[in-house]
Amino acid sequence: MPGAPLKLYESLAADVASLIEQGVMREGERIPSVRQTSQHHNLSISTVIRAYLLLESQGLIESRPQSGYFVRPLRKPLPEAPAMPQSCPIAVALAPELDVSHLVLSTLRSIEQGSVPFGSPYPDPELYPAARINQHASSIGRQHGHGHAADLPPGNPELIRQIARRHLENGLAVDPNEILITVGATEAINLCLQAVARPGDAIAVESPCYYAVLHAIANAGMRAVEIPADGRDGISLEGLERAIREDGIVAAVVMPNYQNPLGFEMSDARKRALVDLMHAHGLPLIENDVYNELYFGDAHPTSLKGFDRDGLVLHCNSFSKSLTPASRIGWTLPGRYRAQVEKLKFLNTLGTPALPQLAIAQYLQQDGYDFHLRRLRKHLAQQARIMAAAVRRFFPPGTTVSEPAGGYVLWVGLPGGAAALPLYARAQERGISVGPGDMFATGPAFRHHIRLNYSYPWTPESEAALRTLGLLAGDLARRPGTAAPVALAR
Repeated sequence: MPGAPLKLYESLAADVASLIEQGVMREGERIPSVRQTSQHHNLSISTVIRAYLLLESQGLIESRPQSGYFVRPLRKPLPEAPAMPQSCPIAVALAPELDVSHLVLSTLRSIEQGSVPFGSPYPDPELYPAARINQHASSIGRQHGHGHAADLPPGNPELIRQIARRHLENGLAVDPNEILITVGATEAINLCLQAVARPGDAIAVESPCYYAVLHAIANAGMRAVEIPADGRDGISLEGLERAIREDGIVAAVVMPNYQNPLGFEMSDARKRALVDLMHAHGLPLIENDVYNELYFGDAHPTSLKGFDRDGLVLHCNSFSKSLTPASRIGWTLPGRYRAQVEKLKFLNTLGTPALPQLAIAQYLQQDGYDFHLRRLRKHLAQQARIMAAAVRRFFPPGTTVSEPAGGYVLWVGLPGGAAALPLYARAQERGISVGPGDMFATGPAFRHHIRLNYSYPWTPESEAALRTLGLLAGDLARRPGTAAPVALAR
């Protein structure tokens, strides 16, 4: 019947056909297996098989015994690249001096000088295939000489294709023409903020909030409105709706999966409700999803982008946490704001370095990204359990510890008078870094919290350092406001 909704298998087949026609899946390439597609799209095996049979009957894919399904030759050429977008307003960036910046810089410098890296915002670089990516970069450099300085927006076409494939494998069919490559997720978030708001505007954020987001909002001359979040459900939807009515919120920035520092994964029901709330008010929602590959459960998490109906979700992501912290390659799917974001990208940084884009694209195409991720997730999940157990063992009674569902940080609540900044200072003197909770808000709300990074190897030295940290916290809890040194057992 004309206008009747598509059946599940027809909808899946249409999504795959669209990606084949756009060149995301190319002639001769293997498409995700029936089992993978069933898990990632939450569909039955029989539904996926029916979709693949439909695609076979349309001449788009073919089955090869013992190997799976592969793309057959396309019947029509790839679409042309989109035209350069029209002009858009540019926000003026302001750069107020922040004590938080000093804290972050001091922490990073201490780690460079050998401090125990509990306070590092970055994962352990030894967990990533840097050598293999460098091999790809060297090979590409030898082949092309200096012919690859930077790619103009939207970025390298092959990397864009690989990103679109990855989204599909994880259950989200995206239009590759929407993807823009950026210098990490931080640039993606900054560009999206400038595209949806102006200096003086109010931006809703989770509280506690990752300090880089607070920096981005402040540096753009905007005002962060902090909405309470908890370690189970994420941002308070009631608080957000109240802020929209009372504080003139024009946009929100949230981290729905393995939020830094709380580590929660929002449920699908909460994600849908959040997108629906922003849609009801016609407001853009910037999604920071950089940790989405670092899940500890059995299935890849959904993204807010998957619940977006009107292009109001601006999805920001990066390879910095999942593949290579060194290359600083990210991307954004900015929905209806794509033209503004692309123009801002061109005006702010012109392009993104081409060599790391090509090296990552080649790694995704040729090497075992999924194998690497499985090993990384297993390591991080084990480390999370070890460090959480050690905190409960070594820290004073009344200490609380988060239960992250992914990522690589713990959020620790300190008891009594044990404030984070005195603990930070005492720990620094002993060659131990921590992330004081003061960095994760514009006020004192989390002055009795610290963030700990558990991605680094658990060794006798790191265990001793955590024990020392617990003794320091216990001393501060017993003697709040004092700065006298404490004798530490070894």
